Amino acid sequence: MSATKIFYVEDELFLGKIVKESLESRGFEVIMESDGAKATAAFQKSNADICVLDVMLPNKDGFTIADEIRDINEDIPIIFLTAKTQTEDVVKGFALGGNDYIRKPFSMEELIVRIQNALRNKNAAPEKITGDQITLGKYTFHLNRQLLQSGNEEKKLSYREAELLKLLYQNRDKIIDRREILNLLWGNDSFFNSRNLDVYITKLRGYLKEDTALEILTIKGIGYRFVTG
Repeated sequence: MSATKIFYVEDELFLGKIVKESLESRGFEVIMESDGAKATAAFQKSNADICVLDVMLPNKDGFTIADEIRDINEDIPIIFLTAKTQTEDVVKGFALGGNDYIRKPFSMEELIVRIQNALRNKNAAPEKITGDQITLGKYTFHLNRQLLQSGNEEKKLSYREAELLKLLYQNRDKIIDRREILNLLWGNDSFFNSRNLDVYITKLRGYLKEDTALEILTIKGIGYRFVTG
């Protein structure tokens, strides 16, 4: 089996050398480019499986490169590396088709886990739901009515509770990134919204507790996995 090929764009050469060598020591193949102006042409020759792009680059930034890469390959996962903390930059990254982002400084362990997660989800688009009812073990989830039913018992869900449960169901038995949930349902991944997500996850766990086959697992440092039996 051939090694996963990573197209890596980073202008900090010392950092780039460390990251490249660390990834190669874990069995990845890395094609590295340091000049933003040359990145898109280098990508076309790379036959890469995934892109890791620094945002702040000379001559052409990572967002522009990602936009150009998406014109060439719509499906390749893209992870942004950024020292920026502004919410609008993160949202822009997702809007341009980014699959994930990591804030500098980062650990190699985090980068590798996020690369693996992005590759795992590459061909795993959320399931489209047809109809108004979903069966979740002993529960029936009525989407339009935002209602969770078990026998004669009914639980009315808030709009965000219902949307979160729907998203978890669409991605069931797969890992869904915490920041993806926050950006999809709250619009940004601020600390306040992150704490809100914790509350909503706890609520959903409580609503589903009567069926032990249903679990919302926390995948530390990444997100959640909804196990449906």
